[in-house]
Amino acid sequence: MRHGHHASTEADSFNWKIIQHVIPYLFEYKRRIFSALMFMIFAKLASVGLPFILKYIVDDLDASTSEASALVIAPIALVIAYGVVRFSNVLFGEIRDTLFGRVTERAIRRIGLKVFQHLHSLDLEFHLNRRTGGLSRDIERGTTGINFLMRFMVFNIIPTLLEIGLVVFILFFNYGINFAAITLASIIIYVGYSIKTTEWRTGFVRQANKADSASNSQAIDSLINYETTKYFTSEDYEAKRYDDELADWEIAKRKNRLSLFVLNGGQAFVIAASMTAMMALAATQVANGEMTLGDFVLINAFMMQIFLPLNFLGFVYREMKGSLANIELMFNLLAIKPKVVEKNNATELKITQGRVDFNSVSFNYHSNRPILKDVNFTINPGEKVAIVGASGGGKSTLVKLLFRFYDLSSGSIQIDGQDISSLTFKSLRSAIGIVPQDTVLFNDNIIENVRYGKQGASDDEVLNAIKLAHLDGFIKSLPDGVNTMVGERGLKLSGGEKQRVAIARTILKKPPILVFDEATSSLDSKSEQAIMSALKELSEGVTSMVIAHRLSTISDADKIIVIEQGEVVEYGDHNQLLAQNGAYAKLWTIQQQNEDE
Repeated sequence: MRHGHHASTEADSFNWKIIQHVIPYLFEYKRRIFSALMFMIFAKLASVGLPFILKYIVDDLDASTSEASALVIAPIALVIAYGVVRFSNVLFGEIRDTLFGRVTERAIRRIGLKVFQHLHSLDLEFHLNRRTGGLSRDIERGTTGINFLMRFMVFNIIPTLLEIGLVVFILFFNYGINFAAITLASIIIYVGYSIKTTEWRTGFVRQANKADSASNSQAIDSLINYETTKYFTSEDYEAKRYDDELADWEIAKRKNRLSLFVLNGGQAFVIAASMTAMMALAATQVANGEMTLGDFVLINAFMMQIFLPLNFLGFVYREMKGSLANIELMFNLLAIKPKVVEKNNATELKITQGRVDFNSVSFNYHSNRPILKDVNFTINPGEKVAIVGASGGGKSTLVKLLFRFYDLSSGSIQIDGQDISSLTFKSLRSAIGIVPQDTVLFNDNIIENVRYGKQGASDDEVLNAIKLAHLDGFIKSLPDGVNTMVGERGLKLSGGEKQRVAIARTILKKPPILVFDEATSSLDSKSEQAIMSALKELSEGVTSMVIAHRLSTISDADKIIVIEQGEVVEYGDHNQLLAQNGAYAKLWTIQQQNEDE
């Protein structure tokens, strides 16, 4: 994890660190894991027993060709035993899978939830730079990777090693060093070759995954911005960009496939060569009478049995490498530290009056570009304070700082004398309601979107908030009323309708401090009148901070603060500022002229 985003270098060696990350999640069910391992051992013992039964059947048939009576009884018992052992081998395997399935599913659920919560805990800056489509693929592939890793680690690698050990021991014990040596050598060559080739292939797998995420992000991005594509008739351009991404994916996949051919071809050659060597050795011994026909069958069966899981081992190793790379991407997400963190001893905000102080607040995203410089002002309990100025002057940044999406470069913000950096996020953000400039809605119906203001609110409370936000007239005109779906990000509603949903949410939340961030900038004058009256009712007796673009909407504010290039240049009420004949008066005159025209 040391590398943050550039972790692929570390994943080139088999990454045990990740397995250490996953193990604690598995130990929730120690008893289950122990039972699953017991059944795994039973299954392996049964499968090692099978060739012996085969040997006795063949030897009995071979010996009893002379004695007709014995021919019938002995083999039948053995044949039944063979059936029983074969069945129990499969049955034990199934029981083991069922027991262990629960363990991996619970681990995936825990980790999936942890990643989701962690992503929500990361700061705004991370989310402004992310690509949602790629991010969701990373999480999805990571959880699938964990599932794969667990199953194969426990069910294929460990049992295969167990079986190989048993077989080599039996061959050495029963038939001498030669057979054991050929088996061991062929296994070592086979595993070595598989690992080496797979290592070489992982690069191609990673390229394909990267191309897959990129094309997916590209498609989602383009579909989310469906109208923009239409406005600029750039469908062909988007299709070409998507096709370029897919072309990269196709090339990576082709390399991937050719390298798979090399891997499988080499594996098949090793298996064929070692089988031939074993058979030749066994055949000579049978011919010389040093070995029975049954032994020949036994050795043949053992070789088949060992190479079957080994053949799978190349695939398992490759997939495990891929899974580790995917899990690593997911754990890298977990390793990203949020820049804005809650203090260990953070306290709950206690609102006594609802007074907000900005004390010498300075802030910059980048050291060379200050956004706010030494801003001081106070919003007294129940006051409505407006903040105005040219766009890009840092007005909306004040809102983000009040919600503590970013930490200040210097100075402090206090609510009722409590520094917001020492408070829990939940208590701070629960106390502030916002009607944002651009309300984004969830792809759900209107009533649930309003209920988001206060989860668990009753339908009556929600409908009342809808009425107070003057949304009810609009809802009556809809075929499905409050159950009308709003579309992804609320695209089916107009700006004014979305604003009213935001107001209804805030009415439902009933916070002691309110923020309006250019809440009426996207409206026409008729909706503006209706929404202004809703906002007036909402902010009655509540401390409110209004970021305004249109000065006519805030001429009644208790205090107006004019910010230019991150500094407070004037403050006072409407009449005082007009009398000063400075920046505010100039803005007011320009806007009045525009409205008169």
